[in-house]
Amino acid sequence: MTVKVPKDRTIDNTLAIFKDGYEFISKRVQNNHLDVYETRVLGEKVALLSGEEGAKLFYDTNRMNRKNALPGRVLKTLFGEDAIQTMDGKAHTHRKLLFMSLMTPEALASLKVITKKHWDEFASKWEGKKKVVLYDETRELLCRTACEWAGVPLKEKEVEKRTRDLSNMIDGFSAVGPKHIESRRARKRTEKWIEDLILNVREGKQQAQKGTAIYEMAMHKDLHGNPLDARMAAIELINVIRPLVAISKFIAFGALAFYQFPQTIAKAANEDDYLLRFTQEVRRYYPFVPFLGARVDHDFTWQQYDFKQGQLVMIDIYGTNHDPRLWENPDEFNPDRFLNWNGGLYDLIPQGGGDYYKGHRCPGEQPTIEILKTSFRYMTNHLDYEVPKQDYSYSLRKMPALPKSGFVIKNVHRQ
Repeated sequence: MTVKVPKDRTIDNTLAIFKDGYEFISKRVQNNHLDVYETRVLGEKVALLSGEEGAKLFYDTNRMNRKNALPGRVLKTLFGEDAIQTMDGKAHTHRKLLFMSLMTPEALASLKVITKKHWDEFASKWEGKKKVVLYDETRELLCRTACEWAGVPLKEKEVEKRTRDLSNMIDGFSAVGPKHIESRRARKRTEKWIEDLILNVREGKQQAQKGTAIYEMAMHKDLHGNPLDARMAAIELINVIRPLVAISKFIAFGALAFYQFPQTIAKAANEDDYLLRFTQEVRRYYPFVPFLGARVDHDFTWQQYDFKQGQLVMIDIYGTNHDPRLWENPDEFNPDRFLNWNGGLYDLIPQGGGDYYKGHRCPGEQPTIEILKTSFRYMTNHLDYEVPKQDYSYSLRKMPALPKSGFVIKNVHRQ
């Protein structure tokens, strides 16, 4: 026998997403001490999931699929249409292997070297400056880093434009009006740029090293042995570069953590294990991805709730990372909570949960961690700076979130 799962009483809660932001799901699910809750978004019945058990269900590829799960406004700005985030079954597994082939130990070691090199270059440029907005600067730093690592040629005269377009794609997916329109335009420009590069690689006009993202995307063949459409290859290459630019937000939040919790600085500078714990806590504690969507593959009942084929399901990414059932004092910043962490696949999910190869966990999670570790170690070991008075606050209603000041530093000196 099923029980009546709580549901919102209002006719539609689309506007509540903008009102509640990152807490849209947790306010409904966790406040009722449940893993599932029913609401309506854009006139459609939606099952909201949260917590470890909710994440296990959401990332169960036998029960959930991704076809038609993401809104068009997100695909046309953030992810790209028909990209890996929308795929299921054998086609998804095959495409995922392409992404995972880029994440070798050698490639990740190279990424760390490239990241540090660009930190050195930017730190030299910052010396003597009265004001440095860390978020703005690291967006360009990471654009240069991501392109170099992916093998994407980036002319000096176009760095600012490409950084701006990638950032607009990230920031405009949840926006309305002109900001969202510009986000779509930025995607079109970026896709055209990368598509031209893909075609140049295929035609031998552009050299590309085997193992780099641009080479592997250009030469990849689908399950039927056919090369990817050039635009599709470009979209997937952007899905390598764009996420690495997006973590400039994590760098700003990490700088905020160093400022608000100064006891973390010396440990992060000198202890490798602590540096990883600090990085994981930044990813857990601060807002990044709010929630994600999937579709029910077939009718089934779970926790006495009837899921219907085709029904939209949303997983609470931010709320699961702050679930008091999983994390003691979840609203406290404490890197040492990871001292005895068992590396669960469904509790720490800032970039998705489950298995990398068979599921929909973000393949860029490990590069993210390596860039953040390299960046935080550089900030603690090689930079001396002051933090002026500013507005450090961030709103959980704004998606994606960021400290309002972008985190300003001054009187920067290299150590």
